[in-house]
Amino acid sequence: MTQKNMVLGIREVPPLSKWLLFSIQHLFAMFGATILVPFLTDLSPAVALVSSGTGTLAYLLITKGQIPAYLGSSFAFIAPIVAAMTTSGVAGAMVGSFLAGLVYGALALLISFFGTDWLIKVLPPVVVGPVIIVIGLGLAPTAIDMAMNVDGEYSGLHFSVAALTLLITIIGSLFFKGFFGLIPILIGIVGGYLYAFMVNVVDTSGLSAAWSKITDASSIGEFFQAVILVPEFVVPFVDYNPVDVISWEIALIMVPVAAVTIAEHIGDQMVLSKIAERNFLKKPGLHRSILGDGVATIIASCLGGPPNTTYGENIGVLAITRVFSVFVIGGAAVLAILFGFIGIITELIASIPTAVMGGVSILLFGIIASSGLRMLVDNQIDLGVKRNLIISSVILVIGIGGAIVNIQIGDVNVTVAGMALAAIIGVALNLVLPEKESAYGNGNMFKSEDAE
Repeated sequence: MTQKNMVLGIREVPPLSKWLLFSIQHLFAMFGATILVPFLTDLSPAVALVSSGTGTLAYLLITKGQIPAYLGSSFAFIAPIVAAMTTSGVAGAMVGSFLAGLVYGALALLISFFGTDWLIKVLPPVVVGPVIIVIGLGLAPTAIDMAMNVDGEYSGLHFSVAALTLLITIIGSLFFKGFFGLIPILIGIVGGYLYAFMVNVVDTSGLSAAWSKITDASSIGEFFQAVILVPEFVVPFVDYNPVDVISWEIALIMVPVAAVTIAEHIGDQMVLSKIAERNFLKKPGLHRSILGDGVATIIASCLGGPPNTTYGENIGVLAITRVFSVFVIGGAAVLAILFGFIGIITELIASIPTAVMGGVSILLFGIIASSGLRMLVDNQIDLGVKRNLIISSVILVIGIGGAIVNIQIGDVNVTVAGMALAAIIGVALNLVLPEKESAYGNGNMFKSEDAE
């Protein structure tokens, strides 16, 4: 892309009059999805916003300010976080996230020495596509439960809230243009929230209490105390001892998911490179962008937030606005951090009814599954080839069916389940079955130059 086709180049500083507006666009684009992940995993939305912002700033620093990418909460880790929390609480999920971040770092080191061809051999589209489908469909029961049920019982009123939220989000995705076309998820949440408020589904007690503190403040000091609220961070060696939590089970629950998010990351970098007409895989290099993703996830794990990943929503903002400035991305990151410390915003997020988030989740989780299908289609994977059909079929049934494997390591019983097991078996099948060249299809997106 020539400079004249850009509103702002990658290293250009926007004028102050437009900087805030451009950054708010990115904040809104990521906001709905980023707060949904902690909402589904019982983590703090405020911490998720802070870790998203700090992770993005770290990413920009590691990539030398050359890749305009925003990082938000990763949907791929929702089920593993829930499983890890069931096993070892929030501390277990954070330790697992930390280990996944270390995998990114190790992979970045390997890529810097050996290039990317070996990685593509391990994670071709025929493996990654079905695993992404498993992520979406595996979360489908969660979305339906949130949309329909209250304490395990069906509620027609709550389902109407979810249905209207879904409808507004769909209409926004299809028909809204310009800035509003970039934030259909946020618009759906707002619309669903307003309807839920009108039918008395919203619990506003926390929001009212926060507002009362602000209005009752009699001095500047009291006002700031009422507005600013430190998020509920979960810090290692302060709130828990990682040594007491780390286990093979936690590692096997969380670490295999990194293979999926790494593949998604590569795809995002390719799309972003195409949009900006810059080869970000060459400069500053895939090893730097993967390292940045990993460091962002490690930062999140040290704060008590969900793992981070590059966001397609924000890539869409770049494509439409043609504003590629990393300073705009950095501005959005700073705003996210500030939002995390504003108490009334935290209470507003906490007051969103489960049915509203369930309605949005129906679409989002379906889009995740469809993205996996699209990866197979875009790369022209031939399911008429028996090896491809076998690999994809086994991954889908094992992942969605909830298969588990129990491994006894000394006195410790380790369970590998669901998506993690499906990913491991998919990688293994791809490496041992013949006709490996068919795993890449006829597309170029994940084509290995020396695929055999």
